[in-house]
Amino acid sequence: MNALNAAMWTALPKIVADAEESPSVRVLVLRGAGEKAFSAGADISEFRTARTGKAAKEYDALSHGAFTAVMACRKPTIAMVHGYCMGGGMELAMCCDFRYAAEGAIFGIPAVKLGIGYDPRWVRPLLSTLSASQTKEVLLTGRRFDDAEALQMGIATRLLPGDTLERETRALAQMIADNAPLAVEAAKRSVDELSQAPENPDLASLDLLIEACLESEDYAEGQAAFLEKRQPVFKGK
Repeated sequence: MNALNAAMWTALPKIVADAEESPSVRVLVLRGAGEKAFSAGADISEFRTARTGKAAKEYDALSHGAFTAVMACRKPTIAMVHGYCMGGGMELAMCCDFRYAAEGAIFGIPAVKLGIGYDPRWVRPLLSTLSASQTKEVLLTGRRFDDAEALQMGIATRLLPGDTLERETRALAQMIADNAPLAVEAAKRSVDELSQAPENPDLASLDLLIEACLESEDYAEGQAAFLEKRQPVFKGK
């Protein structure tokens, strides 16, 4: 069921960093192995040793590092969700820019049912998509949300038949990847900054990203392709 253990939490930031540094990677897609679950959540078998006393802070730091790496990724991220998407798995999906889910997907964060105080640092990804009231419903009830509820709330960006999920997810990734990488990054960063810090956004940094687009080879390529009525070939430069 793709339960997330300490080794997986530790590995994820490095995987994201490697993808960010690779010019050949333009979009990241996160998915669970098989089709039973994106992830059933954190591996409960580790809780007695890794999530008790002082060790709990270290374990939470590993989880937080993984969530932060995905949420702060400069490149677009898509969670492709089959089946159960629970606990830390749902949190990880909510850190992504898009969540494409198969019909029958089930979401939930049952921390309160396990007596776990939910780290306040992990509330931000939820509030980036859900209202405060919806976030409270997720966290205070610990209940499961079916595919229709998830779509209505925005937990799922799109709901698709299971046999078309991968194709549609790849189509979205390709559509984004075909665009100018610097312009994509500028747009993503602008949305993230203005939604996360609406009262004091770092507009100076965002302006630098826009300037980089205007000075790029891709900007010239985009204009040339438009005039020549052909598809542009962007290089991220």
